[in-house]
Amino acid sequence: MSNVTIYHNPACGTSRNTLELIRNSGIEPTVILYLETPPTRDELKKLIADMGITVRALLRKNVEPYEQLGLASDTFSDEQLIAFMLQHPILINRPIVVTPLGTLLCRPSEIVLDILTNGQRGAFTKEDGEQVVDEQGKKIDK
Repeated sequence: MSNVTIYHNPACGTSRNTLELIRNSGIEPTVILYLETPPTRDELKKLIADMGITVRALLRKNVEPYEQLGLASDTFSDEQLIAFMLQHPILINRPIVVTPLGTLLCRPSEIVLDILTNGQRGAFTKEDGEQVVDEQGKKIDK
């Protein structure tokens, strides 16, 4: 079992790039397809606490349930927002990566480099053509 976990949506380019950056460091993570296997209430609360973000900061805004449920309104408690995320996992922003060095919402994908214990083994170019790691495995600063 890996000491790195990614809450992954294979339909998401950012999530795919993050997974490949993890693999480019020589790590095969535990992949949780969170739309099929959502976290429990306690797991979701722990992820949010470990990331040091607000519940609202984890909400995806550009998906249908967000509009349908009127989540843009600031009238919902954190517990209510968590309940909506558990009922509609598509509302959980991704990818979330958990490593021994921390837990992060990896948007953009190269943020994952900050919490990987292994360095990159070579160059990495994102699906959109942006090179984020050079041939020596060093992050390219923008």
